[in-house]
Amino acid sequence: MIAHHVLFWLKADTTIEQKAAFLKALKTLENIEVVKTFHVGTPAAIERAVVDTTYTFSLILFFEDMAAHDVYQVHPLHKAFLDEFKIYFGKVVIYDAD
Repeated sequence: MIAHHVLFWLKADTTIEQKAAFLKALKTLENIEVVKTFHVGTPAAIERAVVDTTYTFSLILFFEDMAAHDVYQVHPLHKAFLDEFKIYFGKVVIYDAD
């Protein structure tokens, strides 16, 4: 099992409408057939010194194996998301774990 966790910090000038479109597009990634488990969210209202709440959106995907992860990376839905929305990225951090 591969966990793929992506944290997005959108640029400060991203509008509410652009954030809504970004979130809607993120949710389409659940339709990629190799995705086993899917979660998209925003920082939880938790105040603890060790919790980072500075990001805009969190995307967590689980894949059966690295081959499935690799299919996801080149999938047309994933590529379309990147092509349209990477202009809003201020910062992206990815954690992959097996």
